[in-house]
Amino acid sequence: MALHAFAGDSSAISPEAEAARKAVGEVVRLAERSQALFGRKADALSQLSDMTAQHSQLGWDGADAGPVDPTSAARAVAFVRAIPGYLPLPEFSPDPDGAISLDWMSSRGRSLSVSIGQEDRLAFAWLDGIERGHGAVFFDGKQIPDRILYELGKIAEDAVAIRAA
Repeated sequence: MALHAFAGDSSAISPEAEAARKAVGEVVRLAERSQALFGRKADALSQLSDMTAQHSQLGWDGADAGPVDPTSAARAVAFVRAIPGYLPLPEFSPDPDGAISLDWMSSRGRSLSVSIGQEDRLAFAWLDGIERGHGAVFFDGKQIPDRILYELGKIAEDAVAIRAA
C-alpha cells in the first residue's frame, strides 16, 4: 500500500503535517484490518502481533531468552507490508536475542529464513536442493532487497509447481 511511506516516521514539523501523517496512519491501520482490502497480509500481521505479544517477557523459552524487541517487531511489520502480493507470506518465530525470524518453506529442499533485528541489516539463509547460502543485506523499511526477492520468487515458483502436480 503506497500510503505506508506517508504514515511512517517523518521529518514534518508543522502541526498540519503531523496531523496529516496521523490521519494517513489511521487509514493504513483500518485498511490492514480489512480482509477485503488487505487480504492475506492482514492475517500475517495479526499472527506477527500475536507472536510478539506471546514472547514479550524475558525468559519466554523457560530459560533466559530475551523478549521480542519492539523495534524488531516494527521492522518485521514493515517487511511484511513490503512483500509483493504475488509472493508467499512467511511464518514467524522469535529469536532468543529479541529478533524475529521470517521463514518460508515450499518443500523439504527449498527454504528461506530472514532474521529481522533492530538494525537495517537483514541476515538471511537459503536452501535450494543441494545448494545453500547465507548473507546480509540492507533493508530501508520500504522495499524488499533484490537478493531476498530472488529467493522468494524461487519459493513461489516451487509452491506453484507442487500445487500443479
